[in-house]
Amino acid sequence: METKREKEQGICDLGCIGECTNLERLDLSGNNITNLAPLSSLRRLLVLNLSANRITSLEPICSCDSIQTLNVAGNLISSIENLYCLKSLRKLESIRLKDNTYDYSNPVCKNSSYRNILLEMFPNIKVLDGERVVGRGSDLYQLCKDIDDIIKAGIYRNGPLPELPDCKPWIEDGFLDIKTSSNTIIEEAYKQFSDILHECRLLNNRAAHVISQTERNLSIKNMPKEYAV
Repeated sequence: METKREKEQGICDLGCIGECTNLERLDLSGNNITNLAPLSSLRRLLVLNLSANRITSLEPICSCDSIQTLNVAGNLISSIENLYCLKSLRKLESIRLKDNTYDYSNPVCKNSSYRNILLEMFPNIKVLDGERVVGRGSDLYQLCKDIDDIIKAGIYRNGPLPELPDCKPWIEDGFLDIKTSSNTIIEEAYKQFSDILHECRLLNNRAAHVISQTERNLSIKNMPKEYAV
C-alpha cells in the first residue's frame, strides 16, 4: 500500500505487480513511475505501456526479453546511452519514445540522429514512434519524411516563406442554401399540378361509386327467384 508521502510525491508502488510473473500485457501509463526494478521479473511480458511517467532509466526491464511492443513516450530519458540496454530485447518490433498525438516526448528525441541510431540498434524493428519502417506502408512513411526534409531544407536555404493571404471560399455564403422562389412560371406549374390532382381525386371517387353500384346490381341479378304456391 502507498504511504502518504509516496502519494504526495506521485510514486506508484509496483511491488505487487512484480509478483504477477505470468502477465503478458501491462499498461502503467500516467502513474508518475520512477523506478522500474519491480518489473524485472516479468519475463513473459509482450506489451508494455509506460508512457507519461517520470522514468529516466530503462535498464530494469532489459531482462524482460519477451517484450515485442514498448511505449515509453512522455518520460525523462535524456540520452541515447539510456537506450543501449534495450539491445537485449531481441523480440522487440515496436518502440515509441515520442507521441505527437498527445505531445509526449523524451529529451533524447531532440537528438537529430536519434531515429537513425535507434534503427541501427534494432535492425528487426517494424514500427518506430507509430510509423512503420518496414513492411506495408513503410514506403509511404519514408516518402512523407523525405518530402518534409526537402521542404525544411528549402526553407532554411532560402529563408522563411513569405506570408500568404488567407484562403477565400470557392463560393459565397448562402450559395447552397435552399431558397423559395416567386417565379411566376413555377407558381403557374404548381397551380396546374394542384388542379390535375383535384380532378384525379374526383375521377377516383366517381370510379369507386360506379364500381360499388355495379357490384350491387350484379348481386341482385344473381339472387334466386321466389315463386308463390
